[in-house]
Amino acid sequence: MHTGIIEKRSSMKKSHEIDMSVGSLLPKLIVFTIPVILSGVLQLLFNAADLVVVGRFAGDAALGQVGATSALINLIVNLLIGLSIGANVTVARHFGAKNARALSATVHTTVLVALVGGIIIGLVGFACAYPLLSLMGTPDDLIDGAALYMRIIFVGVPVTALYNYGAAILRAIGDTKRPLYYLIAAGVLNVILNLIFVIVFKMTVDGVALATVLSQCLSMALIIRCLMKSEGDYRLELKKLRFHRSELWQIVKIGIPAGLQGCVFSISNVIIQSSINSFGSAAISGNTAAASIDGFMFCSLDAFNQTATSAISQNIGARQYSRVDSTVKICSLIVAVLGTVLAAAVMIFRYPLVNIYATEKDVLEFGAYRLIITCPVYFTCGLMGMMGGVNRGLGYSLLPTVVSLIGACLFRIVWIYTIFAANHTPFMLFVSYPISWVLTSIAHYVCYFLIRKRAFARNEALYQQ
Repeated sequence: MHTGIIEKRSSMKKSHEIDMSVGSLLPKLIVFTIPVILSGVLQLLFNAADLVVVGRFAGDAALGQVGATSALINLIVNLLIGLSIGANVTVARHFGAKNARALSATVHTTVLVALVGGIIIGLVGFACAYPLLSLMGTPDDLIDGAALYMRIIFVGVPVTALYNYGAAILRAIGDTKRPLYYLIAAGVLNVILNLIFVIVFKMTVDGVALATVLSQCLSMALIIRCLMKSEGDYRLELKKLRFHRSELWQIVKIGIPAGLQGCVFSISNVIIQSSINSFGSAAISGNTAAASIDGFMFCSLDAFNQTATSAISQNIGARQYSRVDSTVKICSLIVAVLGTVLAAAVMIFRYPLVNIYATEKDVLEFGAYRLIITCPVYFTCGLMGMMGGVNRGLGYSLLPTVVSLIGACLFRIVWIYTIFAANHTPFMLFVSYPISWVLTSIAHYVCYFLIRKRAFARNEALYQQ
C-alpha cells in the first residue's frame, strides 16, 4: 500500500513535467506552447477588459489615461521580468541535467529575487510616476488620472513579480498548465472587480488598477502554494529562502541583459508614445486600442520564445544538441505560418476590432491605420523574439540583447529623430516597427549559426570539469 502511494505521487509529479530532451519533439513543443499561448491571450483579454470597461463606462479620456502609462510601466518592470528569463534558463538546465541540488537552490534564489526586486521596482515606480509622465509630454487632461493608475499598479509589483517568477519556474520544468489555471482564476476575478468598481462604485482608472492588483494577489497566492505543495525537486520551502551565489550569478548573467533589452525596448516605445502624444488625445486612445489588439498577435507568437528557451535550455543541460537545431526549425516554421494567418485576420477585421474599445470616429481611424501599417510582416516580430530566446537558451544572453538594441531600439530612436522628424506623419512613425522587425530577426538568425557550435563545445567543457 505504501509503495502504491509513492508511485501515485511520483506519477502525479511527472504528469506536470515535460522533458523535451527525450521522445518525439514536435508533440512536446505543441503541448508546452498551447497553454503559454492561452495564458498570454487570456492575460490580454483581461487587460482588454480593463480597457473596454474603462473606455465604455468611464469615457475615452479614461481610456487614454490608462494607455498613456503602458510604455512607462513596461520600462520600469522589464528589468525585473528579464531576470525571470534568467531563472527560467537556469532552472531548465538543471532540470535537463537532473541536478536536484542546483535545481532547489535556483528555485529558492529565484523567489527571493522576485520579492526583493519587486519591492524595489514598486517603490521606484510609485515615486517616479508623475515626473516621468510629465517628461513624456502626457496631455494635461490625462496626466492626473494616468499618474493615479500607475501608482496603484506599482503598489502591486511585488505580487506580480512573485507570480511571474513562479510561473517561470514551472514552465522551465515543462509545466505550462498550472500557471494557465491560476491566470484564469485571477482573470475572472479581475473582470468581476472591474465591473463592480467602475459601474457600481463609479470609479474610473483607480477602480481598474485596484481590480488588477487584487486579482494578481490571487494568482500569486495560488502559484506560491503550488510550489510549496510540490513533490518535485523544485519544491519551495520558506525556511530555505536565501541567495545562493552560484545560482544567483547564473540568473543575473542571463537575466540582466534580457531585462536591459526590455528596458531599452521600452525606452524606444516611450519615445514613440511621446511622438503619438503629439497627435492629440484621440490618437493616444486609438493607439491604445490598436496596441491591445496587436498584443494578442504578439503573445501568440512570443509563446514560442518561451518554448524555444525552455526546450533548448533543457537539451543543453541533457547534452542533446541535435534537438536544439530541430527546435529552431520547428518553432521558426510555426511562427511564420501562425503570424501570417493572425495578421491577415486582424487586417481584415481591423475596424470592428478597434470598435470594441472605442466609438469615436477619430479614435477608430487612428487605431485601424496603425494596424494596417504594422500587420503585413508581423510574423517577423515573432521570429525576432523567438530567436532571441534561442540564443539565450544557448547561454548567450548579451549577444541577442546587443542585436535587439541596435536592430530595433536604436534604429527606431534614430528613425524618429531623423525620418519622422522630417516627415511628421503617423505612417512614418508606425513603419519603423516592421522595418526594425525584419532587420533584427535576420541578425538573430545569423548570430545563431555563428555561435551554435561554440555553445555546444562550451557546454561539453563544463561537463569535463
